[in-house]
Amino acid sequence: MKNMKKEQDTHQRPILIVDDEPEILVAVDTCLRMAGLDNIITINDSRDVIRSMERKIPRLILLDLNMPHINGGRLLKIIRKTWPRIPVIVLTGAIDVDTAVQCMKIGAMDYVVKPVEEERLLAAVNQALEYENLAPGDKKGLPKDLFAQIKNPDAFRHIITQDKKMHSIFHYVEAIAPSSQPVLIVGETGVGKELIGQSIHTLSLRKGKLVVVNVAGLDDNVFSDTLFGHVPGAFTGADKPRPGLIELAAAGTLFLDEIGDLSLNSQVKLLRLLQEGEYLSLGSDRTRKSDVRILASTNLDLWALEKKGVFRKDLIYRLSTHTLTLPPLRERLLDLPLLLDRFACQAAIELDKPIPDIPKTLIEQMETYPFKGNIRELKSMVHDAISRYKKGLITPDLFKGLTPGSPADSGDGALAPLPTLKEASMELVEKALKQTQGNQSAAARILGISQQALSKRIQKLKSQEE
Repeated sequence: MKNMKKEQDTHQRPILIVDDEPEILVAVDTCLRMAGLDNIITINDSRDVIRSMERKIPRLILLDLNMPHINGGRLLKIIRKTWPRIPVIVLTGAIDVDTAVQCMKIGAMDYVVKPVEEERLLAAVNQALEYENLAPGDKKGLPKDLFAQIKNPDAFRHIITQDKKMHSIFHYVEAIAPSSQPVLIVGETGVGKELIGQSIHTLSLRKGKLVVVNVAGLDDNVFSDTLFGHVPGAFTGADKPRPGLIELAAAGTLFLDEIGDLSLNSQVKLLRLLQEGEYLSLGSDRTRKSDVRILASTNLDLWALEKKGVFRKDLIYRLSTHTLTLPPLRERLLDLPLLLDRFACQAAIELDKPIPDIPKTLIEQMETYPFKGNIRELKSMVHDAISRYKKGLITPDLFKGLTPGSPADSGDGALAPLPTLKEASMELVEKALKQTQGNQSAAARILGISQQALSKRIQKLKSQEE
């Protein structure tokens, strides 16, 4: 077991043991600890597994099959979709060996029969841990690692994706994270700009905290007070000093959300902070220094705002030392099944509902939905649908946005019914005649046809109407 001890010393991710029987948890935990593996988390309620994995991705999972609430087979499917690189060993009773073999077909690396034999358990665990050291081409037992060549996949564990564009962004984030320069994150509402900000902060290894503030709607005084704080007597009611968010984020990261809505006066103060690393608390004449790193996000075109005179050009340059643009969900359709499954599981666990099976037809229908609110909108739709779900397949009628006459049928014109050729011809003729006040010669010129051709077309359309 020396190799196992060496592996544990070089990996900080835990081993997760999931079983609803306390005596099994104790037996497996004790066996592994005696073998030198002490970074272990035990869970006896299957509903807590996904939540635990989102906080800390394990390096190995030992998973019981027969559990209340969410059985091991269903959990395995969820894990395989979202965390395909994590090896899973199934724990099963002797009568369930056939089921265990079926689990191996959908992604389990091995199975161990309960009550567990120490030698068999350690052999399976040792093999799973050795899997981590294999070259990617040698990893035959599990699906392809979605985070191949990404040095720090744990920093992106809260982002569910198998999209190539997103993985390119991850590489860029790894490259710029150590920098102290500002980062501008651009993307539509709900695409996950704040999640990328969290990844940047994590990878920066800055000692301070990540502090997030939405600057939309803040007037200049509130903005200054929120970011820079105030001293006693700065304004009526300011009896005590108040530290601003910049002070709270010292040696860390300050994330300014919706930066495009910042007032011009506040932009001047932010520019000074970026250029000089200095600021003034409200009511103070003492300049203070800051080592905070600024991240900013927007769903607006800052250059278009600059042309309108509502955003400073010099501030855009300062904010966009590093810039990344997140794609909308409609350009990440490969991620739709993963996100749909994850949100359905989360909502079912939260609402104490059975986890539904998701039919392919539902995914296909969602692929045509505009998702103006992107991932945030999808999550809300799924939560609402699960709240009304009872059992069996989850159907499109449970999703308000997918019902007939909804935005899914006409959003952005993507699925609006097209006019017939006859209807389109009549509409063009009517518009041309209206524009020329009934002058057929002028209308014909607009339509690019002769007056005779227009006259014939009008007669034909009228005869079709009759």
